[in-house]
Amino acid sequence: MLDYIVVGMGLAGVSVCANLEEQGKSFKVFEDRSQRASLVAGGIFNPVMLKRFTLAWKAAEHSKTALAFYKSLEDKLQTQIFIPKKIYRKFHSAEEQNNWFSSADKKQLAPYLDTNIVKDLNDNITAEYSFGKVNGTGIIDTDALINGYLKYLDGKDEVRFEAFDHDALKISEESVTYKGIEARKIIFCEGFGLSKNPYFNYLPFRGNKGEYIIISSMELELKSAIKSTFFILPLGSDLYKVGATYNNKDVTPESTQAAKEEICEHLEEILNCDYKVVDQVAGIRPTSGDRRPLVGQHPEFKNIFCCNGFGSRGILMAPTVGKQLIDLAEYETPLPSEIDIARFTRKRYQFS
Repeated sequence: MLDYIVVGMGLAGVSVCANLEEQGKSFKVFEDRSQRASLVAGGIFNPVMLKRFTLAWKAAEHSKTALAFYKSLEDKLQTQIFIPKKIYRKFHSAEEQNNWFSSADKKQLAPYLDTNIVKDLNDNITAEYSFGKVNGTGIIDTDALINGYLKYLDGKDEVRFEAFDHDALKISEESVTYKGIEARKIIFCEGFGLSKNPYFNYLPFRGNKGEYIIISSMELELKSAIKSTFFILPLGSDLYKVGATYNNKDVTPESTQAAKEEICEHLEEILNCDYKVVDQVAGIRPTSGDRRPLVGQHPEFKNIFCCNGFGSRGILMAPTVGKQLIDLAEYETPLPSEIDIARFTRKRYQFS
């Protein structure tokens, strides 16, 4: 008998499995590559909400844990995952400049918001009100992380690349069985796919579609990441990822012309050089009504768990929350109330 079956291998799945492996637990992963939110994410490691210059939820705690987590996986996979990268926030007005300085005076934000305003960052980017630099930032190469970890697990015969059939799951008090595989427990890390999971479809689960475009520009020569309305992220070889959009009405997986036009309209306003759109990607971010993760134990079946709902902050949160879930599953350590799915009424769950 295995210790766990894990369904899904995005940021949540990687975190859960890495923590299981650290504790010597056996597991089998099922991954069908149907959910692409983690792979198409910008991968921005940034503790600050750059719209209003506030800290992300539990930013200091999550940042410390996440950096150590990604470093450990770099060593395990022998590949670079965390890329230190400066992020500059483009100011749109003098008022935003003032708000930046006010926020930088706050004790918790002071380590992150640099008070030296940068005027001449790049000649090809219009910036009447200059830029502010965010400290302690970088980029997580989500493709290297997720595909590298899947390759690592595949080499140990710990992953099956196939869709998970929820109807084929058999549950007893002591174990779960799926197509001949028996395990003590199962953890669902399905991303937006959790909305179709019959064991957790009672949760207030939402999808938020995000789209990026990839542009090519020999003239831009941008080395750092820029946050204006959208992020501009250097990828190397004169390529840049620009986005992402937010759309909570459309949960289809395909990229759209409307999102492309929205991003390009913004680029036309701030870029003083030529560029060409060479690609476009889309993914559905899994979110919850209160913008907190959806993590915990099923209210009826005590050997079924989920780890989900990170929205656009999975890079920071997933390593911490994945460990917290394993501590719950193995040692009955209570989850923080803010993320525990027990915060939603248990009378609403239903099964297909």
